[in-house]
Amino acid sequence: MTDPGLARQMWHQLEPLHALFWYAPEVFAEAEALGFKVDTRWPSYFAWRAAPLGAAGTERVSAAFYSFSPRMVAEHVPAAWTVAPPGRVLEARLRAVDRMYRTLLGDGIGDAEVDEAAGLARAAAEAAGTAGRPIAAANAELPWPDEPHLVLWHAIGILREQRGDGHVAALLAHGLDPAEALVSFAAVGAAPAETFASRGWTDGEWAAARDRLASRGLVEADGTATGRGRDLRDAVERTTDDLAWEPWRRLGAANADRLAQLTLPILVKVLETGLMPARNTLGIGKIQAPPR
Repeated sequence: MTDPGLARQMWHQLEPLHALFWYAPEVFAEAEALGFKVDTRWPSYFAWRAAPLGAAGTERVSAAFYSFSPRMVAEHVPAAWTVAPPGRVLEARLRAVDRMYRTLLGDGIGDAEVDEAAGLARAAAEAAGTAGRPIAAANAELPWPDEPHLVLWHAIGILREQRGDGHVAALLAHGLDPAEALVSFAAVGAAPAETFASRGWTDGEWAAARDRLASRGLVEADGTATGRGRDLRDAVERTTDDLAWEPWRRLGAANADRLAQLTLPILVKVLETGLMPARNTLGIGKIQAPPR
């Protein structure tokens, strides 16, 4: 028996603890020190996220990241490796996480709760299968850091990339190409269409993807999902949850609940930074900090 609801619940809980990395000033400072432009987050984003794959080129990164326009990927890869090779990027990535979490947690950085959470998250990450999951496998192959707060971030990174790789498999299995994946997601109201402009598709490419979906009865002419379109997206999400269930099955519901309890105070701190966007391409609604 599976409990895909638990897989989704843990993703919602843990994703912000990892995703703060894409917005934290400490991370931009490390990117700038490497030589990346920081007027937008994309030059360093592609470097940070693709570095575990090695000096990958446009085609490999486009395939792995899936929803980004290959044209946008080509603007940043492989040029990123002329700014800093993957090894240096990975070293700077750990420094950035360390600085980010020290700012976030302050004197609590060495608390026993952080150490316990790191141990549980690592156990889940080590139980996450990586066959057919290139980004998760590349991150899982990296050496584990020593300090608990770094272990926690790295473990969450493996888990979120393992889920993301599975989501790509679900999209492929349900016949959605990269642009169609975004258009169909916007069609069910996961986020406004303009939110997905960050993925680099032109208005013409977006319209063409919408037309392809309309010809299959999945969206209306105005881009909203039909009943069939909603059913398809529900099926994609169910498949994604099913494919992300194994690490949580092996960790056990009690340990997963304990991990959620331990990371809730960190989640609150992340949300209180005000750095996380209210709208995002993952379809995770803005989470309100729980009352204390």
